[in-house]
Amino acid sequence: MRWKLGLRLGNLLDRQRLRLAHPNALPQMSLMGLATGIAAGAVIVLFRWAVEGAQAAFLAGGEPEAYESLPVWLRLVLPLLGGAAIGWLFHRFSGGLHLLGVARVLERISYHQGYLTLRGFFLQFAGAALALVSGHSVGREGPHVYLGAASGSLLGQQLGLPNNSIRTLVGCGAAAGIAASFNTPLAGVIFALEVVMMEYTLASFIPVMLAAVAANMLSVTVFGNQPAFSVPAMHPGPLAEIPLVMLLGVLAGALSALFIHLLQLLSSKVRGWPFWWRTTLAGFLVGVLAMVEPQVMGIGYDSVNAALLGGIGWSVLALLLLFKLLATTASVGMGIPGGMIGPALFMGAVLGSLFAQSANLLMPAMYFDVGFYALLGMGAMMGASLQAPLAALVAVFELTYSPQIIMPGMLAVVIAGLTASEVFGKESLFITMLKAAGMDYRVDPLTQALRRIGVASVMQRSFVRAERLLAPEGIDGLLHEKPEWLLIYEGAKPLALMRAVALVRYLQDEGEGDQAVDLLEIPGERDEVVGIDLQANLQQALERLDQAQVNALYVERTIAPGFQRIYGVLTRATVESAYQY
Repeated sequence: MRWKLGLRLGNLLDRQRLRLAHPNALPQMSLMGLATGIAAGAVIVLFRWAVEGAQAAFLAGGEPEAYESLPVWLRLVLPLLGGAAIGWLFHRFSGGLHLLGVARVLERISYHQGYLTLRGFFLQFAGAALALVSGHSVGREGPHVYLGAASGSLLGQQLGLPNNSIRTLVGCGAAAGIAASFNTPLAGVIFALEVVMMEYTLASFIPVMLAAVAANMLSVTVFGNQPAFSVPAMHPGPLAEIPLVMLLGVLAGALSALFIHLLQLLSSKVRGWPFWWRTTLAGFLVGVLAMVEPQVMGIGYDSVNAALLGGIGWSVLALLLLFKLLATTASVGMGIPGGMIGPALFMGAVLGSLFAQSANLLMPAMYFDVGFYALLGMGAMMGASLQAPLAALVAVFELTYSPQIIMPGMLAVVIAGLTASEVFGKESLFITMLKAAGMDYRVDPLTQALRRIGVASVMQRSFVRAERLLAPEGIDGLLHEKPEWLLIYEGAKPLALMRAVALVRYLQDEGEGDQAVDLLEIPGERDEVVGIDLQANLQQALERLDQAQVNALYVERTIAPGFQRIYGVLTRATVESAYQY
């Protein structure tokens, strides 16, 4: 009875795998997106519990960001010990895997179909937790994105889903990570589509939205509905302030370019150093800076809130901006496995607040809202650093629920992005870190189209297995169901693919004799074949065809150790017609 139930479940899962290979399998992908959101949300809740619980255990008043309460010596020792612990952890368990966060997600989705490993999942969880608890100048958003993306990827791999579906689940997990970080589900969706998946289609949009909603609801249930930042009531200035908004955009773009350049420079300098030495030195440098300015430690959301509310004087803001820039460069550039989105928001808020306070000093007859410019600085810095203007703008809007900020926010974000990319020639932080680690990132419209389609959705299923030497008495049974293709075997190995009509024509011309028919000798077009896994997408199919220098594939899946089931056949012409259509 059990084996019958198992067989039925296996057949049901097989049917769903075949369906998910289609780029428009919306109902099935929606359910998988929802499941990914729940799984990613649970992981992120567990991560925040671990980090905030550890911070509350030794910081004054149980506040997770109260590093200012620590004595001077401990502000030096804590990040130093954290860096050493991270170095030991990666030296012992990483197996050469050092780059994590969003950059790693982009690399895996570009070259490895979104396959993330359990090793990377645990390294990111433990490494980022150590970094945040020990006060390194990193954010939690990058680790959240990685953990969410890994949750989706591992779920898809465990279920044996097609690679085009796993890629979508990675995007779902990334959206869940941002949504649960800031209580901004729409920003999570836009980030996943704009940065991770780089596509806007209905089949990807709806699963990603469901994942973001599910993760956000779980986070709100556990941590409450409080926003990540205490945003004051916005008072956008008159149109006469537009030149100042544009100037802030230029400054944010220049600061983003400087941040990216420093990371690029430091990462390339220390690339050949032992990893444990780099992380320990990063801890020492952060500790030295924290001895002078403790607010650079940790995520710094309390300092962002103070900047938004105008609670920090301009001289302290200037020092804080410089030290945060240096501390984050040291942490991220030397390999600490934390995020870069949080520090970018921190520096943007400080820059905007400093800009408004300076304007108020220079033009005392006018009043410039510090919170408004701090929030614009956050959006501009995030958009320029990540080269994700839409995600930055939506994040700013969701944080304020103020439609009046959209127009000036668009202006600041666009100008900042253009300044960083066109004036200073900088790519996003994530691409910069990938290249500094000796990796690359490639995306183009054709590749995107091929990745969205699984081989199972376009393969030909009307085929029969035929031995090379075909006995006369076996011909009628072979052609009984009118197959379109003959997959020709010699022994246990598929050799070639031929249209069944070629055999029919040969029999019509020659007649059925009493001799065996050699399917490799009769007139007709035949293509050599190699195998490809049922999970593969059309990009992998095309690469397999080119590597093997053949024009046909048989699609298989291992259903038991040493036993493969062939589901269909695929020709180069079918692949080309699929993406051309």
